[in-house]
Amino acid sequence: MSQSRFDIVAMGDAIVDVIAPATPEFLRQHCLPVGSMQLLTPLEADHLYASMGVAEEHSGGSAANSMAGVASLGGKVAFIGQVADDQFGTIFRHDLTALGVHFDTPALEANADCPTGRCLILVTPDGQRTMNTAPGASHELVAGAVSEELVKASRILYLEGYLFGPDKPRAAMMEARKMAHAAGNETAFTLSESVIISERRDRFTRLIEEGGIDLLFCNDHEAKLLTGHDDVLAAEAALAAKVKTAVVTHGAAGASANRDGTRVMVPAVPIDEVVDTTGAGDLFAAGFLAAYTRDKPIEKCLETGAICAAEVISHYGARPEADLKELTEL
Repeated sequence: MSQSRFDIVAMGDAIVDVIAPATPEFLRQHCLPVGSMQLLTPLEADHLYASMGVAEEHSGGSAANSMAGVASLGGKVAFIGQVADDQFGTIFRHDLTALGVHFDTPALEANADCPTGRCLILVTPDGQRTMNTAPGASHELVAGAVSEELVKASRILYLEGYLFGPDKPRAAMMEARKMAHAAGNETAFTLSESVIISERRDRFTRLIEEGGIDLLFCNDHEAKLLTGHDDVLAAEAALAAKVKTAVVTHGAAGASANRDGTRVMVPAVPIDEVVDTTGAGDLFAAGFLAAYTRDKPIEKCLETGAICAAEVISHYGARPEADLKELTEL
């Protein structure tokens, strides 16, 4: 696998993040619980966007953010995701490829009913983000758009839980997993967000129990929701029994990994101020994977993930601003 063209190819939402500060009162006025995630129609997104304050636009999407992070660490990565041929689609493609991520999925014809996906992110003064996503074209990804050559040329296939719900992209992901398995490559999966687990728990569980996942990423709350255990250590053990490597983040308490019957724990990296938690898990995964594909010890993988997560929560947006190579000394 050392001869692979890419370290990782990821499949996930192709989304442009629109980020703006917001007060708790603004969230209450729009019936948006702090720290929650909602799915919106394109029309609903238009209405919320019109009432937001001055915003910053950043290409986003969980798996795409992770690939941007790995690329900034010198990794060779690719992305498969669906955009439309519109302004946000152009922004997304430009931003991702400018970072060195290979992205050649053809765009869909521009359509007002199915534009490039947007995530309207409202950040309260405590750094918590409330996410309002209109997936649009992102959920139109089909199996025919997946390049078998690309999947087989990548050491790891990285799949995003956000995209595993809708029928079309889920079928595309399952087809890609078969391709990766046939090539002897590893498959990694991120649960993405606790709010989606209740409706997708059976699908996630089947995927894991069928032996389809080698490397699993989640936070402690997601681990408990998926396994049904109230105790996080029991939840970790349950996951570790079904995947080769189970990686669990614990917020300010750090992160852990269970592999080959051994649990390794590292502390979080302290920062002066939490500005915006958007992308914390995405960049943690980026750091872990960048070290993992260099065959570093699991503890070093966790430490690299923690450094990358700390960097991204120190500023607005889910893409790194500092030199991650210098920070991680990877």
